[in-house]
Amino acid sequence: MSSRVVIVGGGVIGSSIAYFLRLSDPTVSVTVIERDPTYARSSSALSAASIRQQFSTPLSVQMSLFGIEFLRSIGERLAVDGTQPSIDLHEGGYLFLATSAGAGTLRENHALQQRLGADISLLDTAALQARFPWLNTDDLAAGAFGESGEGWFDGYGLVQALRKKAQALGARYVADDVAALQRDGSRVTEVVTASGERYVCDVVVNAAGAWSRRVAQMLDIDLPVYARRRSIFNVSSPAQLEHCPLLIDPTGVYFRPEGKSFICGTSPAADNDPDDLPLDEVDHALFDDVIWPTLANRVPQFEALRVQNCWSGYYEYNVFDQNAIIGRHPEVDNCIFANGFSGHGLQQGPATGRGVSELILHGRYTTLDLSALNFARVLEKRPFVEKNVV
Repeated sequence: MSSRVVIVGGGVIGSSIAYFLRLSDPTVSVTVIERDPTYARSSSALSAASIRQQFSTPLSVQMSLFGIEFLRSIGERLAVDGTQPSIDLHEGGYLFLATSAGAGTLRENHALQQRLGADISLLDTAALQARFPWLNTDDLAAGAFGESGEGWFDGYGLVQALRKKAQALGARYVADDVAALQRDGSRVTEVVTASGERYVCDVVVNAAGAWSRRVAQMLDIDLPVYARRRSIFNVSSPAQLEHCPLLIDPTGVYFRPEGKSFICGTSPAADNDPDDLPLDEVDHALFDDVIWPTLANRVPQFEALRVQNCWSGYYEYNVFDQNAIIGRHPEVDNCIFANGFSGHGLQQGPATGRGVSELILHGRYTTLDLSALNFARVLEKRPFVEKNVV
């Protein structure tokens, strides 16, 4: 058991860890160092904020099954002084579409998801047309739709609710930047901030999101996580799309309702996805050349679109296998990593917070075993392959 835990980063991942630590053991001292308490540039606040069970690996499905359970009960779990937070969870479902080339994989994934208890329906072309008559199904062979347990929510509201509850449970939040990690052999002894404060620690957690690579470098550790910009566009349209889910086109372009408008986006091509692009810029060419034409093809009513607003946020992108790295590094006994979620951080945050707290308090996972996501797989070049990366 460790009595002094310092968490670098207070977004959804860091705040979830702080919450579960203090909830599980109020004797543990928890300090969260977050350089921007407004979260203006954090992935937690800038993402499309959604949750799904439609993954291809059992662990990813199980993490999100706990995630939706947590989000559904957030009012009770994260209430402070009788006030229950709301994150406007809307279980509108994901709709993954596949052409004949991808239909086999979709069916395999669906069988796995059903076996684990996810409420997903596999739809043929006729069923897709019947349920979503506004959809162009000419080139489609199948679709998978989340009947429940999938949808979208207020990501900024979630991080604020976790932070406030963690503070109410006794976690201390410090508005500062980490400048150095002092190491003695295989252990981190102190966290030093830009203001010169020093925090002695028994355990340090790297939950610094898109900036986690810089924190790892302070320990001479090569963390394959980079800040990759993703642009999101809020568009208005006269389209009337009844029962509209979060739709994933076979091309990777996605859209979902956002009030009376829609938000949409896609990842850029792998050969045009550099690191650390400025967040105050938006990739308008990607919208004009890829997103809009794809949407207009898939939903003919989307030929009339107008961009109302747009912004960019960072994926903390794990270039090794696009999955989270959770656990200790073999060379540093008391440093735990929780990084590289590659767009899945909000939905996997609750399971990560619970798991990392177990690892700190008990030395092992006691509920869901997250060891397949450990750092050793990176060093041993054993990728944890998830087919449904969006």
